[in-house]
Amino acid sequence: MAKRKEVSVRVLRRLIECDLETGLMKWRPRPTWMFNAAPDQIGRIAKAWNAQFAGKACCYKKLPNGYLVGSIMNKTYYAHRVVYALGMGKWPESQIDHINGIRSDNRFSNLRAVTQMENSRNMRRSKANKSGVTGVFWNKGHQKWTAHIRAQKQSRWLGNFARREDAIAARKAAERKYGFHPNHGRSK
Repeated sequence: MAKRKEVSVRVLRRLIECDLETGLMKWRPRPTWMFNAAPDQIGRIAKAWNAQFAGKACCYKKLPNGYLVGSIMNKTYYAHRVVYALGMGKWPESQIDHINGIRSDNRFSNLRAVTQMENSRNMRRSKANKSGVTGVFWNKGHQKWTAHIRAQKQSRWLGNFARREDAIAARKAAERKYGFHPNHGRSK
């Protein structure tokens, strides 16, 4: 699959003002040269666009999955990727992780560029989880708590335990061993 051409960061900075402390963005006023229209129409179009959008929030539409998006130059962008690009001066090469797990929290300090594997090591706990800890479950067949982890592309069994606390300790030790983020397995 071909990677889409992103708008340049130089153009982004011309279009959008971003507060990196809050992650909030708003449209900058646009000069006439940024509009593609007949010469006798450009002034009117630029004035109308600026009256409607300049100084107003951009990339604020919340998707059902919690991410914020917006349209820039007729393409949809995730707000966290735009904030990261504006903060770093370049588009991220891979994925962006929200460190605290809140997908609408686009403060620059809450974003980090990661690989897909690194991103999966900072996931919240599944809603289907009944033990309260990712990778720990009650094994009916053995009548014990089982702990496991998926790391280095393999599922690893960590053991069966009479006590839930021991299964949790084994899982947490494995998370540290394999470099999982401390937030991995949070409830929200």
